[in-house]
Amino acid sequence: MGKNLILCAVIGVALATIDVSVLADDGSKPEATPPVAKMEKLTGEVALENAAKHGKYTFVFFYRNEDARTTQLRSVFDNAVAKVAGRADPVVVHVDNPAEKAVVDRFKVRTAPMPFVFVVAPNGAVVHSYRLAFSEQQLVDSFASPGMEKTLKSLQDGKMTFLCIQNGSTQHDAEAMKGVNEFKSDPKYAMTTAVVTIDPSDAAEAQFLKNLKVDPNTTEAVTVLLAPPGKTVATFKGATEKKVLLASVTNAGKKKPCCPPGKKGGCAPKKKGN
Repeated sequence: MGKNLILCAVIGVALATIDVSVLADDGSKPEATPPVAKMEKLTGEVALENAAKHGKYTFVFFYRNEDARTTQLRSVFDNAVAKVAGRADPVVVHVDNPAEKAVVDRFKVRTAPMPFVFVVAPNGAVVHSYRLAFSEQQLVDSFASPGMEKTLKSLQDGKMTFLCIQNGSTQHDAEAMKGVNEFKSDPKYAMTTAVVTIDPSDAAEAQFLKNLKVDPNTTEAVTVLLAPPGKTVATFKGATEKKVLLASVTNAGKKKPCCPPGKKGGCAPKKKGN
């Protein structure tokens, strides 16, 4: 993905019911996730809320017509979500259904080519999207790491994001956080800045760190500054200073856009599919 890392996207959600025979700490039975048939009768917004409530992904299948492509891809979608039923819930949305206006507007797919699948993390971050074409395996592999989920969410909320890659074994952890904390505490930037900490030794974050061009075996704290929609502004090893971080942000704002003027879709990579 290089330095212009865009971490956006969107896919599916497989269904799973919670074992209601297991009691919660207070002795009550936890709420069960609705079965697939019922889940598909929910509006997209309600399905997303229910999945998030249970800490699960949502796989959202948008469609307009019951044509051959839609039928074929719906079958691929159903097979995929069945395989990840314990981790995700599916919902199928007809874009012309007035009851689905909220979710259609949320994902801005009113006039988009169909079918269109979004994969949404429990925190609301879109981690993958597939338009017109996708495979079963692509959907199954669409889950992101916790660090990537948090990063995508903050970027999609329009925030500058500091990825603080460190743990108890890396050197200069406190020094690396000094400039970041000073930047974040500045009233000018407090509301538009997010800080995400990632343990480089966490195997779940290995692919994400690779995308960021950060060595998971680093012995020194690394700080990556990202700007929406997912551009790498700068990477720092060891200590950080507020004035240097501010300069990086200022310089990034002066650079030419990463896409030619008038190019549709901004700087994000093309969505998967045709």
